[in-house]
Amino acid sequence: MAELSNRKTGIIAFVLLYVAYCISYIDRAAISLALAQIGNDFNLQAADLGIVISAFFLGYAAMQVPGGWLSDRFGSKYVVIVTIVMWSIFTAFTSLAWSLTSLIAIRFIFGIAEGGFPPASIRAIAELFKKDSRPKMSALLLSSNYAGSMIAPLIMAPLILWLGWRHAFNTIGIAGVLFAVIYFVFVPHLARIGMGPVTAKPRAPMRELMKNPLLWQLMVVWFGLSCVNKGLDSWMPLYLLQQRGLDLKTVGVVAPIPFVMATFATAIGGWVMTTFFAEREKYLLIGNSALTGIFLYAMYKAETITVLIVYQSLVYFFKSFVLAAVIALPTKLLRDDQIGSGVGMVNLGGQSAGFVAPAAIGFIVTGTGSFDAAFGFLVAMTALSVVVAATINTAQPRLVPKPA
Repeated sequence: MAELSNRKTGIIAFVLLYVAYCISYIDRAAISLALAQIGNDFNLQAADLGIVISAFFLGYAAMQVPGGWLSDRFGSKYVVIVTIVMWSIFTAFTSLAWSLTSLIAIRFIFGIAEGGFPPASIRAIAELFKKDSRPKMSALLLSSNYAGSMIAPLIMAPLILWLGWRHAFNTIGIAGVLFAVIYFVFVPHLARIGMGPVTAKPRAPMRELMKNPLLWQLMVVWFGLSCVNKGLDSWMPLYLLQQRGLDLKTVGVVAPIPFVMATFATAIGGWVMTTFFAEREKYLLIGNSALTGIFLYAMYKAETITVLIVYQSLVYFFKSFVLAAVIALPTKLLRDDQIGSGVGMVNLGGQSAGFVAPAAIGFIVTGTGSFDAAFGFLVAMTALSVVVAATINTAQPRLVPKPA
């Protein structure tokens, strides 16, 4: 009976975590879809809009390691709830912006509010599932990132068209707070199924993690691919509107298509890694980083919208295997009391790219008047990931210290 109860708790918590991740991506994607209206209202240039997007990721990146430490120290439940409530409040506060400065400040605090959620959610997976299941379940959870990004244009584009961008942000902010209440009610306690009895407070020694080269390598690999991820997520709607001549309604229809491929790839990424690339994960990272760069260049050269979307879908497919691997690896190799902090450290690289890439693309587009050089920048970032991935060695589980 206890095992059945634990299984039921695990399923409910996993489903709610998945939905929470989807909501977080809808909330953050809303700004990209509203950029054109916001730019007109505040008379902003592309560089200004890039700073607005990057402000979120600066705060988001800053909270990755602290969020992981808090979840290792106190457990995941309340970190998850507090982050959902806070990011929902600041999603709604976005509607109150009255200037570029206020918009940047609100988005920065919004990023801090949401930043603790990813490491806390992976920590929750470690609390819910046994060690051999964690890579697959972590990757499956992360597929929600792309499911949320796929759903976002379908929800936000109509809301922005019907209500205007300010009321659209209010609507999704209120929905997030209501979901936090549901999470609190239906997940009264996350059973530590995968961890066994707890005899002492978790240590999560950051000094050990900071000294480990593999975590730094994973961080840099994910930084490179996240520049592609965050750059395209942030600027593709505006690129399709301005450079390819689509209207917002059409963008709302075509923008979600690549995320279907990304959702599928991330969902199976942990299984692919553990089944076919055990102790050879570097080759999964190298191959998929290289293929991402190849199809990114083909996407830039595409002459029709149909071909562009096909290549963008392949870009999202291959880069998503990298996301699954860099997050699943720490759940496989780290001690239980290090998982939240370790995932936060790796994700710091990815979210730092969220600060760098949108701002860099904004300045490139403003300076050159087109997106040509911006695509060159993104291809160069995939090359960085290939080079660093080639230096990785996971044949020995060096992240797990031997007991004294």
